[in-house]
Amino acid sequence: MEMQASTQTHRTLINRRQLLAMIPLSDRTIFNLEQRGGFPRRIALTSRNVAWDLTEVEAWIEGRRACQADRPGIERGDERGDD
Repeated sequence: MEMQASTQTHRTLINRRQLLAMIPLSDRTIFNLEQRGGFPRRIALTSRNVAWDLTEVEAWIEGRRACQADRPGIERGDERGDD
C-alpha cells in the first residue's frame, strides 16, 4: 500500500491587528467589502477570534495595485508648475 504525498499547504493566518497594519481601512469597510465579495473572507477561529489568510490578503493588495495602474491620473515624475 502506497502513501500519497499530502497536497495540503501550510497557510499563514493573520489576526485583525496585523491586517489593519497592512490595510489602512476601518473594520466596517473591510467587513462591507467582505460581504460584497470584494475582500478575502475572514476565518472564524473561535466565537470571538477571526483571522485572514495572508496569501489571499497579499493577492488582494496586488490586485488593487494592478487596478490603480490602469486608472488615469497624475503620472509619477509628472512635475507641474515648472515654467
